Amino acid sequence: MLRKGLFALLGILFLVVLYFLEGPTPIDPVAWKAPPNPGYAGSFARNELLKAVEFLKIGTHHGPEDVAVDDQGRIYLSTHDGVIVRLQPEGARSEDWVNTNGRPLGIDFDPAGNLIAADAVRGLLSISPEGKITELATVADGIPIRYADDVDCAADGKIYFSDASTKFGARESEGTMEGSLLEIMEHGGHGRLLVHDPATRQTKTLLSGLNFANGVAVSHDQTYVLINETGSYRVIRYWIAGPHKGKAEPVIENLPGFPDNISTGLEGRYWVALISPRNKLVDDLSEKPFLRKMIQRMPRFIRPKAAAYGHIIAIDGSGNVLKNLQDPQTGYPQNTSVTETGEYLYIGSLISPVAARLVKSKAGL
Repeated sequence: MLRKGLFALLGILFLVVLYFLEGPTPIDPVAWKAPPNPGYAGSFARNELLKAVEFLKIGTHHGPEDVAVDDQGRIYLSTHDGVIVRLQPEGARSEDWVNTNGRPLGIDFDPAGNLIAADAVRGLLSISPEGKITELATVADGIPIRYADDVDCAADGKIYFSDASTKFGARESEGTMEGSLLEIMEHGGHGRLLVHDPATRQTKTLLSGLNFANGVAVSHDQTYVLINETGSYRVIRYWIAGPHKGKAEPVIENLPGFPDNISTGLEGRYWVALISPRNKLVDDLSEKPFLRKMIQRMPRFIRPKAAAYGHIIAIDGSGNVLKNLQDPQTGYPQNTSVTETGEYLYIGSLISPVAARLVKSKAGL
């Protein structure tokens, strides 16, 4: 009897080992070399400047990913359950403005006053001032837009936005966070930068091969677009005008965290929200795709996940860090976006049940 029990145990152990070695997994990891983590030193030295934020109630919703402000000063926030919440200019009187029935992420107003939303489930949307929702793009160059992520509107009306992953869509992955973790663990370069032209109603790919294409910001002079490559800890410039048109180059690399959205601020600034510090295990296994596949077979609670840490930075067009604002105590964690107005910095979050804003004078602005 004891011998039979032992054989049964050995059989179970064999099957467990076999599963971790050969079991099915959605990712096919690619070897790459993660740059050394600069940590929280130098331009990224630890501080607690973000602890001065004030919180804005958004009803029963959570995850105010991005913030946009209209010409009347009203505040719009895209939330996890698909509702775009609107607050009055003073930051009060929350109302459920529209529901996209998807997951709106990046939002921005176009020159005509329509709110443009990158909806991870539905694609690129336009929402009129009256709340009418129109789908602008669900396909680009014959490839479905599976994970529309961030968006910025140029002065000429063109809409630049990201498709974070053409392989690990938000719907197919059963969530935006789930899709992002798969794309980052694989590091297969399935993200792309897209442009939609309302005049022709055409959507085209400008840049592909990105490791989780995320935040998008049109430059102050309208000559280039900045896009965050979350899985590679960097911001890339793509030229849309001038002698370098069509070319791409890094602007800032080797960030201490995963860059989420980027936005065009004031006085030459571009704001980058770092959703989470870098993960040592993910970096250590960057050149070991087989081990990354094994980790993906483990239970979800064991796999690497985003850590709670508040962090936003401002850079200039050359990638110099102008501002570095942090909250290590995670009073407002997992920052996803920054929207700058004359008086405030509005800050998004992936998981918070409230929105946040910081009086600029408290950030030395």
